[in-house]
Amino acid sequence: MSMRIASAPCCWGVDDVNNPHLPPWQKVLDEAAQAGYQGLELGPYGYLPLDKELLGKALDERSLKVVAGTIFDDLVDPENLGSLVKQTHEICAFLKQLPELPREPGQYYPAPYLVVIDHVHAERSRYAGHPDKAARLDDDPWTTMMGHIRTIAELASREYGIRVVIHPHAGGYIEFEDEILRLMEDIPYETAGLCLDTGHLHYSGMDPVTWLREHADRMDYLHFKDIEPKIFDEVMARQVDFFDACAQGVMCPIGKGIVDYDGIYRLLNEIDYRGYITIEQERDPRDADGSLADVTASLEYLKGQGFQASL
Repeated sequence: MSMRIASAPCCWGVDDVNNPHLPPWQKVLDEAAQAGYQGLELGPYGYLPLDKELLGKALDERSLKVVAGTIFDDLVDPENLGSLVKQTHEICAFLKQLPELPREPGQYYPAPYLVVIDHVHAERSRYAGHPDKAARLDDDPWTTMMGHIRTIAELASREYGIRVVIHPHAGGYIEFEDEILRLMEDIPYETAGLCLDTGHLHYSGMDPVTWLREHADRMDYLHFKDIEPKIFDEVMARQVDFFDACAQGVMCPIGKGIVDYDGIYRLLNEIDYRGYITIEQERDPRDADGSLADVTASLEYLKGQGFQASL
């Protein structure tokens, strides 16, 4: 079994590219390498420069490889399709210029992936983690969102050979159990896989071990995060906006929170998961000075369990 660990810019608070407090992208690359990572996600479109000479050289200098690009955007608004298509072309064209990643035996679709996430909507963010209170999409906007996902996935596959994986995310319109199950009915595995996130599953009322076991046949890629239990209980009780909860420290280094990583490790051995896993720890970018210590602690914990940092 080979499970290789990467990192992501959200560990430095990079979620909204318009946030004025984001750290320089060079700092993210420097600290990811310093912590011992060899793999990195591109993060949200517009943060890392999609320039082969500039970013490619910076990655090479730090011995970093890219395991995934991300579209973290409004998948519901019909007026946003042009932007989604543009992002798909630009991210996938950049990924295809990079050195190939090792392909593990048993991987149906090789990395790098294009992770597609419906962004955090204001009307849903305050109900993140509350499936009984959050309004669901009506049929028409849901159908629009599914059409956008199919367009992205088919374009990425047809023109670039890049596999799209859909990431359920707290505060978006693909978050809760009923929404993920509906997604899997509407988007067949031949079109797109899943990127399940242990932290988002727990945050939104699902057991990560159960979900990873039951949906292993749809899962091409994984995200790991952990949740600080005391803060989680507090933000759930006060019904705090998702990113406000992240700013308050609801996400913590792997192994220091409530997610059962011993159980997850045993399960991934049981199902013989092979491939890439990316650590995420959403935080306020104004707290990015704490990122290096946290991403280092997460990696060291997982290496102690038998995961690999090398790519």
